[in-house]
Amino acid sequence: MNRAFLRQTLALLTIAVAALAAPAAYAEDEAPDALIKRLLSEVQDTIKNDKAMRAGDTTKVVALIDARIMPSVNFQRMTAAAVGPAWQQASAEQQRRLQEEFKIVLVRAYAGALAQLNNQTVSVKPMKAAPEDKEVLVHADIKGGGETLQLDYRLEKPAGPGAGWRIFNLKVMGVWLVETYRSQFAPDINNKGLDGLIGALSDRNKANSKKP
Repeated sequence: MNRAFLRQTLALLTIAVAALAAPAAYAEDEAPDALIKRLLSEVQDTIKNDKAMRAGDTTKVVALIDARIMPSVNFQRMTAAAVGPAWQQASAEQQRRLQEEFKIVLVRAYAGALAQLNNQTVSVKPMKAAPEDKEVLVHADIKGGGETLQLDYRLEKPAGPGAGWRIFNLKVMGVWLVETYRSQFAPDINNKGLDGLIGALSDRNKANSKKP
């Protein structure tokens, strides 16, 4: 697959997650597929019209992802799933550090890709789910450069009044994000324990922070 198209696709995937940052007026009554379809175009227009992001302003892109995307993700669930069974043995402080470092990994991973966004066509397929379902799967296609890529989103509806849908996993090119990180984290957990994983993530984030 064309590497430029893949970078743009990852960028659009990030924007798709950002689309879940729905205004409160829509949170209770808008279906998750309709929500993604409507907000994708809004967020995509924002990126296209921001010269700094298109020019590769990483600081601005990181701030956008942190402000718009992360509050709309069940990040504790994602981190717990990525860590695996060891999460249950983690202390409250270890869980806090894991979420903190994992968040930086994800934000920086997509920051560079986000600025690569170009003209692409996104179509969200009608969702098949019962009204009472609390977890759903939304499918989308991204077309650009003569290629089509399928994306899947797993979303949940938290309990409580006014709670909107939140994402807890993504699939790109047939690979689920959480499972991918779980396989990467497993060696550190097995060899060095949770503190070893935290240290490895911290070292990785510090090294990346020094890069342009």
